[in-house]
Parts: sequence; structure tokens; C-alpha cells
Amino acid sequence: MERVRHDGVLVIGAGLAGLSVALAAAPRQVLLLSGAPLNHGCSSAWAQGGMAAALLADDEPTLHAKDTVAAGAGLVDPAMARLLAEEGPAAVRALAALGAPFDRTPDGEFAQSLEAAHSRPRVARVKGDQAGRAIMQAVSVAALAAPHIEIRAGARLRGLVQDAQGRVRGVVAEIEGRLTEILAPAVVLATGGIGGLYAVTTTPTELRGEGLGLAALAGALIGDPEFVQFHPTAIDIGRDPAPLATEALRGEGAVLVNASGERFMGRYHADAELAPRDVVARAIHAEREAGRGAFLDARQAVGAHFPEHFPGVFAACLAGGVDPRVQPIPVAPACHYHMGGIIADADGRTSLAGLYAAGECAATGVHGANRLASNSLLEATVFGTRAGRAAAAEADPATRPLSAQAAPELSETALAALRTAMSRDAGVVRDANGLSRLLAEIDALQAGHGPAPALIAARLTAACALARNESRGGHYRADAAAQKPAQRTFVRLADLDRAEALRFAAE
Repeated sequence: MERVRHDGVLVIGAGLAGLSVALAAAPRQVLLLSGAPLNHGCSSAWAQGGMAAALLADDEPTLHAKDTVAAGAGLVDPAMARLLAEEGPAAVRALAALGAPFDRTPDGEFAQSLEAAHSRPRVARVKGDQAGRAIMQAVSVAALAAPHIEIRAGARLRGLVQDAQGRVRGVVAEIEGRLTEILAPAVVLATGGIGGLYAVTTTPTELRGEGLGLAALAGALIGDPEFVQFHPTAIDIGRDPAPLATEALRGEGAVLVNASGERFMGRYHADAELAPRDVVARAIHAEREAGRGAFLDARQAVGAHFPEHFPGVFAACLAGGVDPRVQPIPVAPACHYHMGGIIADADGRTSLAGLYAAGECAATGVHGANRLASNSLLEATVFGTRAGRAAAAEADPATRPLSAQAAPELSETALAALRTAMSRDAGVVRDANGLSRLLAEIDALQAGHGPAPALIAARLTAACALARNESRGGHYRADAAAQKPAQRTFVRLADLDRAEALRFAAE
């Protein structure tokens, strides 16, 4: 295998987190590897709602942090939530300075919308549902123009290179069908979430938890992998991945109805359509399971204004044979975001020297058991920027890297079987029997294919969901509804083979 050296920061992933890392690392040289061209294969470009930040006079970061903590159902790190909220306004303004065309009021202020579980309208958006695409376009242009950044598309992460002490020294990448070891003083994983492990997802199907799985195989500490957020209102028109009906529609007054046209959210939560995402997802799941169906009715709230106010949703609906101006939109919960990931501090450092993590693959403690709406793009920007600055300060340790091999991969048939099993048994509603069945299927797949990173990510999710014998946030156990004292999950892969070592203890 060819071995090359990069004297700078090596970034894996070209979503908003990865590009934020790369821009912030200046003037240190950055090599950024991406499996797909810019603005493809990443959740950031698909994000609709926008970025949450306390930008208006009647709002403040302490309120944003308070809402973040409340949504996380007892598992948010308050200090990290406060840091996210405090640095949020500057992050939005910095993106605007790069050219992100956030909607403005007539007097030039940021127009902000209300989303679920926010106590104030504080979501800066672009043309209703175009925030992710517009932000990524602006950041991509900046990255392409930056002289310190080299972007190499078509490069897939296949392994991590470590030295004898466990320090991460680089990666194994597959570039144009050939495996190459790339060594660097610092490696930053910005590889996204695990949506591609589920049969019904709103994220690019390429995102299968490879960064999480490879970090776990290398011995990294993993946090809260059982907590998966299911967006309540994926548009149910048979597409894979499922297009999204942004939560901003409910903020504008759209309502959820069953097939008889009856509103049902009032039976599940006092905040009705603006209840936390996990509550709304379970309500829709229950209505569908009961045979009553679920639809998002925006005819009165948006109606004829759909093409200009929510062009992305409008186009997706029309492609599926639904005109949201005159018809309710069929909706279903879908895997949307992974709250868990590789444990990372405020500067992106993981438990392995030389390895950083940013964005959805990281677990910084800001999301807890249930991510607050529109905090994901904000986290990618704030903590990606911090990780870039920290990684740029890493010096080459001059240790001897051990030889590394590419991790095994799943066949398309095996991946399809895994996705079906994950949606069935680690979805909106879980129980011990289903999770045990899922783990048995993962065992069988691993026996045939080896420790593929996708299987490792799925195993972490399922095993920790089985061990967490309670319902909290996005993790709902039909056989264990009562909550226990709030404790985060901190686990290493080796612990999963020793049930008594799986620990739920705050750091």
C-alpha cells in the first residue's frame, strides 16, 4: 500500500463541519477527503429549517441554552450548551459574511422563525427551506478559494492508522479504487451520521456511521449511541431517502391530521404540533400503526404561497404526486439525526491522541437525548471551527505508524438486510425482544462479512439501546416507559462483549 505524508490537518468529510474545520485551520495546510463532490452526500446541504441563534433583541444565549438543555431530557452538558448558544450569533454572522443569503426583515435584521421546543423565534433561514443548500454553497465557494485547502473528492475512508501507543497517525483511504495510507499530525473525522443504516431516512444513504465505527474499532470512547432522532414529518411518497417537510411548516401554522381530517396532536402533548420532535414522531407512528394515517395540512397556513415560501418541499411533493397547496402531505417518521457519536471536547479532541471529531459523528454533549430543532448546523459551524483551530496546532509526533488494513465492507444485500432490521427494531419504538433480535442479526452479518464499520455503528446503537432500560428523549422503550436517574452512556467497543462493563455514568 502506498504511503504519503501530509504536513497539516487531514479532514475526512465535506459537510458543514468538515468545511468549517478546514477554513478555521488556516494558515495550516489542509487536505480534505470527500467521497462525493462538494454539496453531495452530506446532510448539511439537505438541512431545511436553518440555524438557531439568539439574534433578536428579545432573545439571548442563556435562553437558547436553557431550551437546548430542556429538549435534551436531562443528558445535555450545560456548559457545552452554553458555549454553543454564546458562540451561535457570531457563527451565523460569519456565514452571512461569506455570502449565505439568510432571510432579512425590511430593516435588515435576520428574519427568524419559531420551531418546536424553542421559547423564542430564533431560527435564521433561507427562502423557507433552503438554508442548508445556501449555507453550503457559500462555505464551499470559500473553501475552494482558500489557498491552504486541497479538496480531494472520490476518496473514501477505509481505516485509521495508529502507532504503538494508540495515537492516530493517519488514515487508509480508497482513491480511484486504490488503497493509500495518508499520514498527518492531526486527523479530523467529520463523517456525518448513521441515517444510511435505516431503511427510512431523510439523510443521504451514503452516511452509514463509518467514522463512528472506525473510531470505535480503534478504541475511542463513544457517547450516547442509542439516541437517534426521528424526524416526524418525512414526506411519505416511497422515495429513498425520504424528502423532508421542514418543521418550519408547523411553525407557520401547519397542522397534523389523520385520514379523517381530524387533528390529533392535542391528545399527545399540550404543545400539539410544536411539541418536541420525539413526541411528535411517536404520535405520528401511533396514528399510522392504528390505521388512521398521518398528514401535514398546510393548506391554510401556506397554501398558494408554497412555491416561493417553501420551494424544496413544494418540489418534492409535486414529484410524488401531491400538491401541498390543495392536499394534505402524507408523512411518516424517518431517521434524521444521531445524537450519539465519538466523544469530543469543546475543541473536538477525542479520547485518542491525534484524532478529532466534529459535526454529527461527534458527541459533544449539546444534544443529549433529543436534539433541539436547528441546532445541528449551528453545532457543525461552532464546534467545527473550534476543532479546526485546535487541530492546526498539532505538531507531528514523529512516532512510527503501524501498518494498517482497510476495514471490510458490507455487500449491498447485507446492507439492505441491516437497514430493514434497524428500522424495524431500533426505530421510533423499541423493546428488548426486538433489540435482541437485531443484535442477533448483526452477529450473523458480522460472521459473514467481518467487522465492517457500518455493523460496528449499528451494534453500538442496538446494544446501548438494549442496555438503557428506560424511555428518554429519542429513545423510547415500549417495555420500559419509566425514566431512571439521568445518566449518559460512555462506552468502548470492547465493553459490548462484557455486559457488566457497560456503564451509564456522568463524567
